[in-house]
Amino acid sequence: MELKVLKILVVSFYYSPDLSAGSFRTTALVKALLAQLPENAHVEVVTTLPNRYSSYTREAPEIEELPRLTIRRIKLPSHQSGMVDQARVFATYARQVVALARQGNYQLIFGTSSRLMTAALCAYIANMKRLPLYLDIRDIFVDTIKDVLSRKLVLLVKPFFSLVERWSITRANRVNLVSRGFEDYFTGRYPKQHYSFFTNGIDEEFISAGEKILRRDRIRKEPMVVLYAGNIGEGQGLHAVIPELAKRLEGRVQFRLIGDGGRKSLLQRRLAEVGCSNVELLPPVKRDILIYEYQKADILFLHLNDYSAFKKVLPSKLFEYAAMGKPLWAGVAGYAGEFVRTEIDNSVVFHPCDVDDAMQALSELKLIHCNRTDFIEKYAREKIVRTMATDVLSIVPKNIVVNG
Repeated sequence: MELKVLKILVVSFYYSPDLSAGSFRTTALVKALLAQLPENAHVEVVTTLPNRYSSYTREAPEIEELPRLTIRRIKLPSHQSGMVDQARVFATYARQVVALARQGNYQLIFGTSSRLMTAALCAYIANMKRLPLYLDIRDIFVDTIKDVLSRKLVLLVKPFFSLVERWSITRANRVNLVSRGFEDYFTGRYPKQHYSFFTNGIDEEFISAGEKILRRDRIRKEPMVVLYAGNIGEGQGLHAVIPELAKRLEGRVQFRLIGDGGRKSLLQRRLAEVGCSNVELLPPVKRDILIYEYQKADILFLHLNDYSAFKKVLPSKLFEYAAMGKPLWAGVAGYAGEFVRTEIDNSVVFHPCDVDDAMQALSELKLIHCNRTDFIEKYAREKIVRTMATDVLSIVPKNIVVNG
């Protein structure tokens, strides 16, 4: 039997230099794959030009040729964060990915998906070309829509998306779940599938930055700076907690919120309604500036909306927050809440959207920096993606050359 040289198609809606958990994760994984592949193997990434936030633009070439790596970035039409607009944009992406895949000669497909349709797109291509498929699942779309859509709309669309999910998951040769909180959902529905559990992790930039922060016995005098950095959408629910919380803490705490998203305007309106003077809203920034903001902050803040689906998730932001050694103030429930309590020293958890509980948690937070060496060693991104790359390559057909 003639041995074929491996060529991998990687499908990820976000990729470097875009700002998102999917971008950072996939970029690191591709690097790990290349480290394990022979010199004549090749990886082709099909992604989009940076589009995570309309308020943050970063130039990137549409086609980038590197040693053993080709990156194709698809230009998308302008869009907002509404579901209809996002569906239109994704359709543009999907059409071009399928067209490129038809022309390519691959032996393996890897797809990473937060919204379900990227997984479905990869399943379609794998089926079309009769190729092994590895799916990296970062969210449970079918479980989430019941919390963010109207009941009438959920009754209309959920049966369709449930079928899409079933087809996508069962078509894959192997599925990675980014949170252990997803396990019961997927194993209960698709018990015959082979699952892995590779979480998000801490990139080297944050590890190095955390090591450089000067340890102090106590946080500065009031007002303390509480920093949130990330998406400002329905899932984060900042509009449901920050305005009242900030109003109660005027004179004691200065909130700095870095990011953008579909609920930013609502957050701005609610802040104006309560008359907050201690909340700064800042646009998304590059990683080096973000790290500087982390270093200046006294407390790092995280929040997820009070939806049942979010009790299963594990926010990627937790990992870079934890690496900084700063006190962590988290409004999360379910698996994420338990993870914070058991894995991250000097952290407090309050019930999402509960301002009274948030105030109580803040009073219990130790206002000191701490060394989280064990956590960093356990969740270093480089270590996680190295093992994950090996797992991806485990489904390569036997007639393919995997390593030299």
